[in-house]
Amino acid sequence: MKYATHWLLAAITLAVLTTVRFMDPYPVELLRLKAFDGYQVYSERKPSETVTVVNIDEASIAELGQWPWPRDQIADLIYRLRDANAGIIVMPILFSEPDRAGEDLALAQALQYGVVISQTASARTNDSSGVTRGIAMIGGDPVPWIPQYPGLLAPINILSQNASGVGMIAGTYEIDGVTRRIPMIVSINDTVYPSLALETIRVAVDDVSYQAKVSAGGVVAVRIPAYDTIYTDPYSRVYVNNVYDFRELSATQDFPDLAGNIVVVGITAEGIGVPLTTPVGLQFAHNVQAQLLETVVNGDTIYRPDTAVLTELAIIVLAGLLSILVAYRAVYWLGLPLMLVSVGGGVYSAFYYYQTNMWLYDWTWPLITVTLVYLHAVFNKFIREYLEKMEIKRQFAGYASPTVVRLLQEDPSLIKDGMKKEVSIVFSDLRGFTPLGESFGDDVKGLTNIMNSYMDAITQPILDSDGMVIKYIGDASMHVHNAPINDPQHPKTAVQCGLDMLSAVEKFNEKITSEGRPPVGMGAGINTGLGYLGEMGSTARHSYDVLGDSVSTAARIESKCKEYGCVLLVGDATYQRTKSDFFYLKIDDLAVKGKTVGIGIWTVLDNRRPAWRTAQRKHEEMYEAYLAQDFDKAIELCNLLHGHFDGKMSGYYDMWIERCEFQKTQDLPKDWNGVFIATSK
Repeated sequence: MKYATHWLLAAITLAVLTTVRFMDPYPVELLRLKAFDGYQVYSERKPSETVTVVNIDEASIAELGQWPWPRDQIADLIYRLRDANAGIIVMPILFSEPDRAGEDLALAQALQYGVVISQTASARTNDSSGVTRGIAMIGGDPVPWIPQYPGLLAPINILSQNASGVGMIAGTYEIDGVTRRIPMIVSINDTVYPSLALETIRVAVDDVSYQAKVSAGGVVAVRIPAYDTIYTDPYSRVYVNNVYDFRELSATQDFPDLAGNIVVVGITAEGIGVPLTTPVGLQFAHNVQAQLLETVVNGDTIYRPDTAVLTELAIIVLAGLLSILVAYRAVYWLGLPLMLVSVGGGVYSAFYYYQTNMWLYDWTWPLITVTLVYLHAVFNKFIREYLEKMEIKRQFAGYASPTVVRLLQEDPSLIKDGMKKEVSIVFSDLRGFTPLGESFGDDVKGLTNIMNSYMDAITQPILDSDGMVIKYIGDASMHVHNAPINDPQHPKTAVQCGLDMLSAVEKFNEKITSEGRPPVGMGAGINTGLGYLGEMGSTARHSYDVLGDSVSTAARIESKCKEYGCVLLVGDATYQRTKSDFFYLKIDDLAVKGKTVGIGIWTVLDNRRPAWRTAQRKHEEMYEAYLAQDFDKAIELCNLLHGHFDGKMSGYYDMWIERCEFQKTQDLPKDWNGVFIATSK
């Protein structure tokens, strides 16, 4: 009886989900549209061989002056494009007002040479007379179906009369404000106007009219007699296939051979060009027009079959019944693979039909149906989660604090799912291992034990600050703050942790020196920046790790500790976030190996003695003298500072004096900025 109840409840759930899909409320439609966007996002990019984009960008504005340009300058742009063998030139730019400089005639003359300009639909009723073309209606009147507007903004007469073509810009936004489809024809006061893309193709094939095929369900297609049929949705809209990479040129540069390309000219300058939200992100309006042109010209039109809804409803019912059967009749080890195969097969089929036929099928609601019905296997999920928690505890107990381990158990996605976030990375390295190792002679076990004690000492401050130990590398360590759990103050936490690690080394030295062992030191480097985090490695062996340029920079900063005679160095990003919290001295502007741009390197001292403030100002004066190439003064100040800061900076000042002496022998360029280019890690 209980199984009959479960079957009934599952059947009710399936019926509800099927009804929801049939009614298609806003969340369901939005989910479907986002899934359709994913087809484009994950499609292979294609280099355009048909369209070139010319941008009126910041560089163009800087060279020719603020927008709008005098129209003789725009005419000059057209002539230069023609000289570069451009084919049709498309300008999604509105010329609805006369030129203030009186250069409309110059532009009008240039427009005769294969240039298509634009007019735009307006939500305001007006008397502007737009430019249209003859249209043949096959099967019925398209006006009741296509987008309708009360008015338009057209180019001034002298330009519209001389242009090779004038096309309509009238985007239609989806429920979420994303531009996915553009109508090929629109209606204004019962007059049909061609889109900019359609007009461009007409000019390209040198035809004079259009045809619109209409059925009882709306517009089926539009075509130009001398060109192929363009299939649309019932409202004459075409899905823009945003998968093309265009050659993009600046309007003022020397143009290469354009080889008959359709050239789309638009504005990208900040504050002038307005981007649109598209399935693949923000694009400027002329880039969207370029994508549409490439879509139509290449025949890559995305199509939603008329039978798509019925097909999807049938899949929902069948997949739902299968999920019920699997959930209550199959054992877990068999049921889960069956469901994964079923779901994966559905998603793959949807992507397959898109890749092969450009058909849009929705896989989201069948997936949701299968998932929700299959939730009858909650016990199995509980077991899986329990085992996963135990594995997390085993893996991270020695590398993270109990608090962190508990949070990872509560949310395993923090480590299982990769993430990109800002982190603070700390590298540390033992100094003085050789004398320590020699003091043990052949006592390998004793050396191993004392090294483990050292690692325990420096690890405890990491765990206490909720940092995550990423790895131990011999006598070195790497740990990270702000991952996998969040720490809004992670730069400060990292620096304080570094200071605490140094204090731990001092206590460690007290212990080993009392046993007759030589003391050791530690160097640490800290950097703050973006990192890529997650479980990495092979299927056989993997671990939680962090990658990124910020990681390599932290490692290289640490490697410079010995060279600078410092024990704790931080990068500029860390310093900027913590400069009010600690006592810092500027060490260098360093371009680490593999980089050409320098970053500020700072050392942090664990004391804020009032007497140090005067010395700090002298240090700043020394560094300013160095940057000003007054090396003698810098040397003088280094000698003065040599005994300050309890001698902790003496090694640095010795090195800096050598640096200054060397720079005195060099013929430095006028633009020398003091950045030191490292030649080693």
